[in-house]
Order: sequence, then structure tokens, then C-alpha cells
Amino acid sequence: MTRILFVCHGNICRSPMAEFVMKDLVQKAGLADQFYIESAATSTEEIGNEVYPPAKRKLAEHGIGCKGKKARQMRDNDYSRFDLLIGMDEWNIRNMTRICGGDPEGKIHKLLDYTKRKGDVADPWYTGNFEATWQDVTEGCQCLLNAIAVE
Repeated sequence: MTRILFVCHGNICRSPMAEFVMKDLVQKAGLADQFYIESAATSTEEIGNEVYPPAKRKLAEHGIGCKGKKARQMRDNDYSRFDLLIGMDEWNIRNMTRICGGDPEGKIHKLLDYTKRKGDVADPWYTGNFEATWQDVTEGCQCLLNAIAVE
């Protein structure tokens, strides 16, 4: 089983979008029993809050639900619990590495590093552009799934 934790700053926009997009992709590929997927935040700001309504609406536009998801903060023991810890941007990567006390096994990666266009997933909290985030997340998750399938 491949265990993936998606991480962003607050766990209300990008990382839950990635969590539920990836769950949808593996379900449609008939691989759901081979994956365990969650998401978390590097900050404490949104702990216990639901997915941000515009992110929830963007997922729903594509037939993807996220009912019951509440933001949680990443913990140092997540490093041992997950095979891959996938951050949305460089700031997340720095904070994830700090929370985990390093990355000795090379488990921490940016989502778009799996695509041909490296970089950060657009942060809709600041841009208001949930479509751009949707595009980044879906491309990143599909490329991540393809990379795992090749292993």
C-alpha cells in the first residue's frame, strides 16, 4: 500500500483538493485498495475547519466530494506513517522538513515536481483563482499516480 500525505499551509484549499482528486483518480483506476491518502497543514490557523467553500465548489464541479474533511496539522510522526509527503509550494516544503526534523529518506516532494513544469501549486487563498489551482492539482496528481504506477 502506498501512503500519501498532501500538505499545504492551512489544509483548507490546495492539500484537500489534492487529497480528494487523488482519491478520485485511484478509485477510477481501480487502485483504491492500494492507496491510503490524507492531507494536512503546516500551520495551526485552520485546524478543525472544513474545506474552504470555493475549493469545495471546485471539487463538486468535477463530481468530487470532500464531506467530513476537517483541517489538521502535520505531525512529526507523519514522516514514518507515510511513504510520500507532498507539499504544494517551496514554503510548505521548508515547514514540512522542519516539522519532520529533516528528510533522511527523501519522502518530501513538491506536487508539481512530478510534472514537466516544475514550480508551486497556485494558492487560491491569495489569487482567488480556484480554476488555476484545480489545473495544477489535477495535473500534479495524475503525474504522481503515473510515476507511482511505473515503480
